[in-house]
Amino acid sequence: MPFGTDEQARDVLAQTHTWAVVGLRPAGGNDAYAIAAWLQACGKRVIPVHPRGGEALGKTVYPNLRAVPDRIDVVDVFRRSDQAGVHVDEAIDIGASAVWLQLGVVDVEAAARAKAAGLTVLMDRCPRIDGPRLLGWPS
Repeated sequence: MPFGTDEQARDVLAQTHTWAVVGLRPAGGNDAYAIAAWLQACGKRVIPVHPRGGEALGKTVYPNLRAVPDRIDVVDVFRRSDQAGVHVDEAIDIGASAVWLQLGVVDVEAAARAKAAGLTVLMDRCPRIDGPRLLGWPS
């Protein structure tokens, strides 16, 4: 079941600019790449994060969130549920304002830590579904 309200999803989508997409492979061909490209098309600044580094969508791929030199508003996590907590903790440490755990990514304990730290938490949701549904963005 999705975590976070439609109002929270709408606010995160409408009021944030810089999204770190964790799990965005340089080679592409996965959901993270497709969603990141869509976020860029919607005017978001996307920062790819993947341990292999390289380049994706014309941007430097950072090995982890702590290596990103810029402020991140939203950490969008495309990792298995059992690995999501590490990235949620990084999001807390770097001062992100929100974490968005993609469809099928569920870590209730990590979500509770993020919420307790003051982050908006969306879990088991997809911005590419919520953006068109809540804000009329192109799908």
